[in-house]
Amino acid sequence: MHADNFSLTQYLDRIDFTATPKADIDTVARMMRRQLFSVPFENLDVQAGKIVSLVPEEIVEKIVGRKRGGYCYEVNGLFAMALASLGITYRFVAARPMFYPARRPRTHMALVLTLGGERWLCDLGFGSYGIRAPMSLSKLDVEVAQDDDLFKLSLGDDGFYLLQAKVDGQWTNQYAFDLSPQEWVDFVPANYLNSTHPDAIFVRMTVAVVMTEAGRKILGGDSFKIVSHGRTEKRTVTASELPELLAREFGLTMPSRT
Repeated sequence: MHADNFSLTQYLDRIDFTATPKADIDTVARMMRRQLFSVPFENLDVQAGKIVSLVPEEIVEKIVGRKRGGYCYEVNGLFAMALASLGITYRFVAARPMFYPARRPRTHMALVLTLGGERWLCDLGFGSYGIRAPMSLSKLDVEVAQDDDLFKLSLGDDGFYLLQAKVDGQWTNQYAFDLSPQEWVDFVPANYLNSTHPDAIFVRMTVAVVMTEAGRKILGGDSFKIVSHGRTEKRTVTASELPELLAREFGLTMPSRT
């Protein structure tokens, strides 16, 4: 993944990463954490009637230049640029969201990188119950604690890995993926679906999520939740107060509609 206007220095400044980056899993984990805390998962362009751009230079300009967020293709695409600049080998993988009542296509993008002969799942764009740190693909069927969250990876006989999160005391399927490498262009149809299909959650409602040290802040439609050390505060947001809430809690300005 490459963009002519990507600068590792500017990216690290955008996510407030102050250490010296190295091509190791510790750097990857710290970059991932800082990006999750600094770059919101959000769909404001879709809500403004726009098809999200997958032009790499436009992703950099949007997230780094204009300090916006994005959904999976954008935030994981930007992270892939940082990995590439450090010389870290990775691949895009296509994942099938598993929490819907009906079977869905493989529209989610995640990253699998290789360091020291070990493969790691990285994902900065899954929203409410996304992982907060790289997960080793060699640690299967064991609980992995990430701050106050619990995750688990398993591998089926079909060659697909399944990511689960513990939600309200129950293991809940999040998504499944295999290791077939995907090209950037392979996600164009999925991006169009997520930007335009009336059944897509990003078309139906405003979504914004940002991770915090204590948990996460989640906006979904008119519902705003703050999760802190496993406790959830929830309230309803009116249309008139939405712009102020997005600015205060997520650092976002609503774009003009097309």
